[in-house]
Amino acid sequence: VGSFLSVSSIKRHFVEHPEHLLEVYAERERGMEEAKGVVKHVVLAKFKDDVPPEKIEELIKGYANLVNHIEPMKSFQWGKDVSIENLHQGFTHIFESTFESTEGIAEYISHPKHVEFGNLFLGHLDKFLVIDYKPTTVHV
Repeated sequence: VGSFLSVSSIKRHFVEHPEHLLEVYAERERGMEEAKGVVKHVVLAKFKDDVPPEKIEELIKGYANLVNHIEPMKSFQWGKDVSIENLHQGFTHIFESTFESTEGIAEYISHPKHVEFGNLFLGHLDKFLVIDYKPTTVHV
């Protein structure tokens, strides 16, 4: 049912056929639906090389436990990079939380439990990147 497309093959396709990119943007109005009120908070992270696996596991459990203390945080998921494309730019872990709104993320960011955990967590990271987005469903 469909095949895997690499980022490079997608880029190459749109360079060779720029008119298709315009078609994708035109479809946005007809075939895409932004999730109502849902906002995803994504953190890409690379732990410092000297952080032992047991400490990483402890930090991940602490991150997941924020769901039990911060009401607007509805869910938490995480994973490690498993890509064969080697495009991770050094990031090894991804953490995704779901919120009801951008206001919920603002409440989360300033919540004392998040501030306390964030200070601990960031001290063990070599680098990180944070993106908040509203999921958009594509209807084809």
